[in-house]
Amino acid sequence: MTDFSYQLYSSRDFGPTPETFGMLAALGYAHVEGYGPVYEDLDATKKALDETGLTMPSGHFAMDMVENNPDRVIEIAKALGIRKIIVPYLMPADRPTDAAGWTAFGKRLAAAGKLLQDAGFQFGWHNHDFEFIALPTGELPIDLILANESVGFEFDVAWAAVAGKDPADVIAQYGDRIIAAHVKDRAPAGQNANEDGWADAGHGTLDWPGHFSALKAAGCDLFIMEHDKPADDNRFASRALAYMTSL
Repeated sequence: MTDFSYQLYSSRDFGPTPETFGMLAALGYAHVEGYGPVYEDLDATKKALDETGLTMPSGHFAMDMVENNPDRVIEIAKALGIRKIIVPYLMPADRPTDAAGWTAFGKRLAAAGKLLQDAGFQFGWHNHDFEFIALPTGELPIDLILANESVGFEFDVAWAAVAGKDPADVIAQYGDRIIAAHVKDRAPAGQNANEDGWADAGHGTLDWPGHFSALKAAGCDLFIMEHDKPADDNRFASRALAYMTSL
């Protein structure tokens, strides 16, 4: 049976972090994925992990930190047991607007990750929708980023679908590059407006039985539940886990 992880960002609007860790452990999660705020007090986060038995095999780190303060990234990762270091996002103002810009960004990303890889970590990029939207000249930013073969891929399946891409095609193209996957779902058009159209995994429109099977066959070994705006994080965490463990 697959052990599942949970992106702690999903619970950013609910309760103190120790309670979140306890909730997730009680539901049956094995892992959590870190992001900025949980690195601010490493002792408290490590205590929460130790007390619940959860582990943190992956974590999100901003591009600026990875590029300009890699020693701190390594310190955090070692303290919390993180093995996969993922850059998750570029603010709109920082995004290139043409193929040359995305090519240059991909090279920057690869260069920034090399020090971390040399220190024994896996390194990758996490997508949203903008990487799958064609540039005026036809290229996709995701292809220009992943042209750098040292860069791994944390595939956010639902964001690709939002951009109009069939996730099955992305898995077929980049399966051997996928070092982790975000398990999330989209509600039918017009539904779940209070949750920005997101849905609990298995309760939306995506083909999770097919995508889960394809990702496992491609060698993906870490599956992370995420919901960008749950109205109730316990409901999301429990329903997503119950569904995915049933597959």
